Amino acid sequence: MSQEPDPTTTGGITYDLVLAGAEQGDIAVSGGRIAAIGSGLRSHAQRVVDVSGRLVTPGLIDLHTHVGPGYWGIDPDPIAWYSGVTTWVDAGSAGAFTLAGLRHVAAAAAVRVPALLNISAVGLAGRTGESRDLANCDTALAIDTIRANRDLIHGIKVRIDAETVGPNGVEPLRRGLAAAEACGVPVMVHIGSSPPALDEVLDLLRPGDIVTHCASGIAAPLGPAVRAAAGRGVLLDLGHGSGGFAFDVLEAQLDAGLRPFTVSTDLHARSLHGPVFDLPTTMAKLLATGVPLPEVVEAVTTHPARALGLPGGTLTVGGPADIAIFEVRDEPFPVVDAHRQVRVSPVRLVNEATYVGGRLLTARLPAPPAPWIPLTEAQHAALSRRERDIRALLATPLVDVDGLAEQFPRTKPRSS
Repeated sequence: MSQEPDPTTTGGITYDLVLAGAEQGDIAVSGGRIAAIGSGLRSHAQRVVDVSGRLVTPGLIDLHTHVGPGYWGIDPDPIAWYSGVTTWVDAGSAGAFTLAGLRHVAAAAAVRVPALLNISAVGLAGRTGESRDLANCDTALAIDTIRANRDLIHGIKVRIDAETVGPNGVEPLRRGLAAAEACGVPVMVHIGSSPPALDEVLDLLRPGDIVTHCASGIAAPLGPAVRAAAGRGVLLDLGHGSGGFAFDVLEAQLDAGLRPFTVSTDLHARSLHGPVFDLPTTMAKLLATGVPLPEVVEAVTTHPARALGLPGGTLTVGGPADIAIFEVRDEPFPVVDAHRQVRVSPVRLVNEATYVGGRLLTARLPAPPAPWIPLTEAQHAALSRRERDIRALLATPLVDVDGLAEQFPRTKPRSS
């Protein structure tokens, strides 16, 4: 879509920003939204950024993250500015009892933080076990919470694995589905170790519901039930995490004609420092298995927006100016799954700029990992090395005398 500017409207300056030379054309931004896409827009901008030769995408939407308070939570902003992720869907960190804490996080973040409400009212305050007490899985309370927080909540999250549900089997999922049905929202279900049986979980899901960890090496969803679920419109989400993705399972699914509809990280305090790292690295893992780059980009933009009815996901006139700019480096990039299997991506995606609502995200330093997060000696050493490198960089004067100007020149004294 092309829209030519009217330079008479603002004295010859029409746009706050123009990203010039993108494959889509010049992209003009005003008031936090995309104002025009076409040619010859740069002469009408207050600021022009040349993006020629770069991959310009909608701001990435990560369908499965944990940025809320609790055991798993991380601060999204120090990662967003170098990864291109402008929307961080918090997938069940908060339940009805703890949603106020997540709302505080969302309000303070520079990025967008929509949420999936945990069917367990306590959310993920601890590592696991939130649905062992069915009193916490209160369907009526979940319905009331969703209806009172429509601006924030876009679905229900239910974790179904042996540790989380204990003897309760799929009953937390049944309750989550009932709440979702009453509110007209989808359910995202986490799959992992059984019991309950994977087929029992998948058979309950409706079209539009989401299976995260869809290529889990632990759940290994490779049988007829996953094909049947996908066939009736259940959406497969990668949900990498610290234990939810295996190359061999994904490759078997691809051979069977199954592809993740969405590619998400399940980025949290235990996966941030590896094996996930960030969404561009996770995207490279799909590239390493032969999924074409345009399909991978769709799986982190248009598809997650469609799955939850979120704004963004496309670069269209009138839409939010959430934009990511990447260098596509033509170089082998080794990547690793949750079980230390290695594949090689043919390219590496390196983010160069990230805009949310037309605002450039600026550099932020991450907080150190929480004391309860298990890290290897190599991870500890790498974090210490990074801290020393940052300290040395910031402690070095930014420029020498040739890079300075005399801001307040001395005046010559008056003669008597």
